[in-house]
Amino acid sequence: MEERIIELELRSSEQQRLQEELSAVLYTQQQELDRLRAEVAALRSRLDDSHSVGPAEKPPHF
Repeated sequence: MEERIIELELRSSEQQRLQEELSAVLYTQQQELDRLRAEVAALRSRLDDSHSVGPAEKPPHF
């Protein structure tokens, strides 16, 4: 019986360690996702600004 309790405690400890590790990975990924979303928004804004400057000049061959 005591061996079984020890085994369960070891498993619980390992699961807790893995959960903490996964939580840290998830936090890092969320930070990266937030950074990438901000970057995409900035790029979209720059693209919109470049298109709203005025009509594009025709290339010289037209």
